[in-house]
Amino acid sequence: MSIRKSSQGFTLVELLVVIAIIGVLVGLLLPAVQAAREAARRMSCSNNFKQIGLALHNYHSAYNQLPMIQNGTVPGGFTGDGQFDESTVANLMQLSVLVSLTPFIEQQAIWEEISNPSVFDLNAPTVARTPPWPSMGPTPTLEGTPNDGYRPWMTEIPGFRCPSDPGTGLPAMGRTNYVGCTGDTFWNMDRGPLSNALQENQSRSINMQACARGVFVPHYATRFRDILDGTANTIAMGEIATDLGDRNVRTLGRRAGSGNSGWFGMRDNPSNYRTADTDPARPQFWATGATGVFTEGHEGRGFKWANGQGVYGQFNTIFPPNTPVLVGTVARSAGLLPPSSQHQGGCHILMADGAIKFITDSIEAGDQTSRVVTPGAVANARAGVASPYGLWGALGTKANREVIDSEF
Repeated sequence: MSIRKSSQGFTLVELLVVIAIIGVLVGLLLPAVQAAREAARRMSCSNNFKQIGLALHNYHSAYNQLPMIQNGTVPGGFTGDGQFDESTVANLMQLSVLVSLTPFIEQQAIWEEISNPSVFDLNAPTVARTPPWPSMGPTPTLEGTPNDGYRPWMTEIPGFRCPSDPGTGLPAMGRTNYVGCTGDTFWNMDRGPLSNALQENQSRSINMQACARGVFVPHYATRFRDILDGTANTIAMGEIATDLGDRNVRTLGRRAGSGNSGWFGMRDNPSNYRTADTDPARPQFWATGATGVFTEGHEGRGFKWANGQGVYGQFNTIFPPNTPVLVGTVARSAGLLPPSSQHQGGCHILMADGAIKFITDSIEAGDQTSRVVTPGAVANARAGVASPYGLWGALGTKANREVIDSEF
């Protein structure tokens, strides 16, 4: 009697069916895995920002004031305003708030190198620099200087970076994703009280104080007692995406115009330039051949963690998050500097009380055609008025009695 053996294994058809089912399952699970990874990165970003918030409070406890934006040193006999100058012997008061926070986020080693003269030069690491880099460093700039040899400014500090942001390396110096909030106006917020002429100095000082509506004010030190709206109702810092070299409108600035026309245009109606020169097919990018877009390579958003100027170290609450960056004559000048991020739908902000909030792109931002607040302006834009930019603008002001009584 013959015995028939049973067949073992899968037939070709069965194997193909199993492979197809596995492929479908992987296709279904992959978006969930990616979403979980982004959620973890977003949480890590929030934790980084939380540590910066704690550092701000510890700094205030130590010095009875918040760190100054655009602070630092000037050489003896210096007669310029320092705003757009470069120097190897002083930083010309261009430093960001992050520099002062380094010893409060366990970066004591880099703070020691910054606060003392340094002979180490990245461009000649085996030769002691003569004369040494100055205490508090040179200007954190790359234009026409050898300052890319100053190690602290070229160092990327993990606590100042969002894990969702893939930007790295040249042409940036050390990058950052966290910058100070200067309020809901930009007028007279670049040079501040620094000027050659005494009369102009006094005028700028008065005008700047009228426009100094945010927690951070260039060349001025803010205290918690100055935040009359309450620290829970006022933004201290915000998140920005760094430039990836892809002409993104959020990370590469554009001049609003030549000379004073651009300044006045932004002042009188910020929306004048909001969509100008963007690609109609891809509105998140500048059109090819768009005029006024900064193409020097080193002018990207967040490219210089130690620089407190313009696109590098500031944001304001005029344009809502993830909208175009527009500035005056040069990349470091004041302008319309919204926050941004690589997170979907919004970005993180740090409130003055240390709380972290996620602000969506659709936050109520008032009338975007309203003139920005300026001294001696028309009635609805005069210093002291409520922010013309709705909830978003109100969150950026510190002493306008604009208290937010609900969650946002």
